[in-house]
Amino acid sequence: MARNEARALNGKVVAITGGARGIGLATARACAARGMKVAIGDVDLAEAEVAVETVPGAIALALDVTTRESFASFLDEIDARLGPVDVLINNAGIMPLGSFVDEDDVTAERMIDINVYGVLYGMKLVLPRFLARNTGHLVNIASTAGKAGVPGGATYSGTKHFVVGVSEAVRGELRDTPVEVSCVMPVLVNTELAAGTEESRGVKRVEPEDVAAEIVSALERPRFDVFVPRSVGPISQVSALLPRRPREALGRALKVDKVLANADPAARRQYELRAAHSEPGLEPGAEVKQLSGGDES
Repeated sequence: MARNEARALNGKVVAITGGARGIGLATARACAARGMKVAIGDVDLAEAEVAVETVPGAIALALDVTTRESFASFLDEIDARLGPVDVLINNAGIMPLGSFVDEDDVTAERMIDINVYGVLYGMKLVLPRFLARNTGHLVNIASTAGKAGVPGGATYSGTKHFVVGVSEAVRGELRDTPVEVSCVMPVLVNTELAAGTEESRGVKRVEPEDVAAEIVSALERPRFDVFVPRSVGPISQVSALLPRRPREALGRALKVDKVLANADPAARRQYELRAAHSEPGLEPGAEVKQLSGGDES
């Protein structure tokens, strides 16, 4: 294959975690449009079953990314029904917001379970399969918050820094293999996750379809850094070269420090409730502990 020739995706099997809505669902549709066989995994199986009705040929499977057993069963079921997984997109994640000092441990632990362990389990389970077949593409959804600490979302930023770091390290370990790794770093995306947050200066929010298009582009022509929009890449590179104080001043000038910190709790209430209940056996309205930022669930 020529260096710049796009890789054919038709017939490839893609597994997408947290695929019932938002970026995951948009990516499922974009992959299906390229002829890929799509498996959507979600903790909300009923929602996933509704979602696949809009994704030609896709299947919906129950998936709790916080347990290795559930993730393994998810991959095994895909193997049985669609064939060996060629692409894993670790998309599942939550973003409760609020002051770090007010964040309760339940909220932090839930974020780490989904955003960190949910990615780790997927990587540890799928990479041996890729290596055994001498092919495969791992796509981890991080965030631009994985490149800079963002006030109002401290633990979330920490989890996304982890995703960026582990992706970079594993890419290095796989350098001499045909297995590809991509790390997707979007700005805020117009999904429920971003409800009530402020706009930054200079960089507008993107749509889930924008992220999906860049993911498909990275599958066709593999690259590690997948910034959305692409213009954020050079900004991130320049910012990384600046000393601490000028870098922080630039962030304040772009209002990055206000985007999450000034989020409207009332506008986020529905999302935060759903994020707090994003595990099997819990239904909206069930009694749970207080969410971060003083927003009772």
